[in-house]
Amino acid sequence: MTALSPGAGDPEFRKSLRKRPLNHWNETIIKAALVACAFVTLATTALIIFVLFSETISFFRDVSFADFFLDTEWQPLQKPVSFGIWELVAGTLNVVLWSLLIAVPIGMATAIYLSEFANPRTRRVLKPVLEALAGVPTVVYAFFALSFITQDLLQPGLGKGTVPIFNSLSASVMLAVMILPTIASLSEDAMSNVPRDLREAAYGLGSTRIEVSLRVVVPAALSGIMASILLGIARVIGETMIVAIAAGSTPNLTLDPLASIQTMTGYMLQVGLGDAARGTVDYRSLFAVGTMLFLMTLLFNIASQLIIGRYREQYE
Repeated sequence: MTALSPGAGDPEFRKSLRKRPLNHWNETIIKAALVACAFVTLATTALIIFVLFSETISFFRDVSFADFFLDTEWQPLQKPVSFGIWELVAGTLNVVLWSLLIAVPIGMATAIYLSEFANPRTRRVLKPVLEALAGVPTVVYAFFALSFITQDLLQPGLGKGTVPIFNSLSASVMLAVMILPTIASLSEDAMSNVPRDLREAAYGLGSTRIEVSLRVVVPAALSGIMASILLGIARVIGETMIVAIAAGSTPNLTLDPLASIQTMTGYMLQVGLGDAARGTVDYRSLFAVGTMLFLMTLLFNIASQLIIGRYREQYE
């Protein structure tokens, strides 16, 4: 009788595989290529962080931390110069807030319908159509917000004196449309992966279809749903063209959806297009804003991983 070989899950077996020498020259080439790709990725990330922080340090040699974090007015390109970051932060949070208030309810309703109510044929048609929205260029969304949402919907409905041509609400509506496929599709995938036994147990207790959807499936898929929402938030924070064209370039410390605002990415685009001379303080403010955005995104990603881990469900 021959001895059984160790399974792939055996730690000792995996360790022995890692120690095996590469017997063929093509394996050596493949390993070298993989190592080179990993090195390029790490080196690129390190260089980006180095340039970002080195320019930011140069910026803070001319502008104090107190002016940057305690001042509430952002005006680096006009006299008198002011570098209070919070107007740009408020502009970014403005579009994040209103786009989520639009996208999350619609996305969740769409996901519940596709997962629990739609027949397979309808799901096969609707889901690809929904995901096709993610392929629309953001500059198309931006001009649609500026020309149709603002001029044909908001201004006739609320009055031209109430709604300026550049406003947060039109940008938020198109941002919501942009992230809708992400929230709906990933949430639907998470709901579809919930074991059918949970649904059948709830039906056996006399629950209705909507009760099973809202009280069993959604809580069981909460980790995946939250991941989809957090991914949508990350896309909104990093979006540039929609907010730069539709929301305007007026820094404003407000969460009013009808106000003209400027986000952090919108300002970076403005400076990057040549509104500030290279090497000047206002040019280096681009990197200070980028560093602030980088730190906000980093903290957001850490928090999202903690939240997802807290609500993760595992099934046999």
